[in-house]
Amino acid sequence: MKAVSALALIAVSLTLAACGKSEEGAKPSGDPVAAVSAPAGTSWSETIAQTPEGYYLMGNPSAKIKLVEYGSYTCSHCKDFSAEASEEIKKIVDTGKMSFEFRTYVRDPIDLTTALLASCGGKDIYYPLSEQFFANQAAMFEKVQGNEAAFQGVEKLPPAQRPGAIAQIAGLVEYAQQRGIAETQAKQCLADTGAAERLAKGVEAANSQYQIQGTPSFLINGVLVDNVANWSSLQPKLKEAGI
Repeated sequence: MKAVSALALIAVSLTLAACGKSEEGAKPSGDPVAAVSAPAGTSWSETIAQTPEGYYLMGNPSAKIKLVEYGSYTCSHCKDFSAEASEEIKKIVDTGKMSFEFRTYVRDPIDLTTALLASCGGKDIYYPLSEQFFANQAAMFEKVQGNEAAFQGVEKLPPAQRPGAIAQIAGLVEYAQQRGIAETQAKQCLADTGAAERLAKGVEAANSQYQIQGTPSFLINGVLVDNVANWSSLQPKLKEAGI
């Protein structure tokens, strides 16, 4: 995906880009990492902090192993990874050995729309809401396919209005409402062009720094790992890093 501005991203074709990847990277390695207890009365997997770049980091901020996923809410491989790995990642995060950070790699207007809603409730519900948006992926696509004429009509709207229109067609506003995001709040988030611009800049930064080829892609301690697109292939890499 080429670097684009947020409004240009909103204005691109409503056809979904392909997910999956082929990338190259160095193999991380390290000695076994010791567990670190969370502060009394807390767990690391429920400890969420916003990063300077606007992402949300789960876990021990001083963890020796830092796992980052670049993922897309419209990517089937990312949906599968969320289903199979979310609970396993939380278990590791709870040891204090590893932190986890999901960075949205926006590929298309539906993806952008979902990403704006996923962050709408803030850090405390970001990860549960993201998991639920992935679980809703098939139903979301079904709604869009069932409203094809209205969906194509979105292209006639001013770019800043498109996420809100897409969210209504895809049933995402109602879906978010059922998970604690008020309708007025959801509409404000969908109209937030500043947030859309930050998401687009995140894609630009990922492409520039890591040459992301597809989703999901993973960094371990700042290194893009190769031949990893699912939990079974990521696990050995984490063991190599010291888990």
